Amino acid sequence: MKLTRVWLWTATVLAVAIALSAYRYLLPGMPGSATNIVANHFTNTGALALHAGISATALMLGALQFFPRFRARRPTWHRRAGTVYVICCLVGGCAALLLACGTTSGPIATAGFGLLGLCWLGSTANAWRYARARDFVRHRRWMTRSYALTFAAVTLRLYLPVVFIAHLAFTPSYQAISFLAWVPNLIVAELWLRFSAGFRTSPPLAAAAQSPG
Repeated sequence: MKLTRVWLWTATVLAVAIALSAYRYLLPGMPGSATNIVANHFTNTGALALHAGISATALMLGALQFFPRFRARRPTWHRRAGTVYVICCLVGGCAALLLACGTTSGPIATAGFGLLGLCWLGSTANAWRYARARDFVRHRRWMTRSYALTFAAVTLRLYLPVVFIAHLAFTPSYQAISFLAWVPNLIVAELWLRFSAGFRTSPPLAAAAQSPG
């Protein structure tokens, strides 16, 4: 349990740090922005600023949702923050699909980031669907998958310094990162869901939907 809290706090600190840095894309001229990101063919449409700003919000809100005491003590806030998180993910995911098509790193990066966007949209929509049906165990499972994909914003930025430190060619490295930023996250999430007792069972969807309250 103590180790879980350490990982949770570590992930939260990283999420907040990356989210705050991403808000610079909302400032005039996007100061300190990555050249390859700004070079995206759809930057001038506002898709980059929209994706960066709204996804950063999802990154921070999603991290807070994993603190059990916070969920238990502030259920109303949890529901409202969860709703905002879902909206941010759906809007950010749509913008991500557009940006994936506009990347200057080639079709492999388009495929990697495009699949990330699709999986992000699908997992978040499923999490919302099960919450509406009051099947909260399945909701938590799909929300875990959703946030594992949201957390790709962090893992991507953990990989990038390695590319420069190791003096690797940027384009092929970035193409690999377009998959490495999220596929391992999803694998870890699935393993955690598989071996965590609280996620192994779930009431039938129809029965849960008819339950009071």
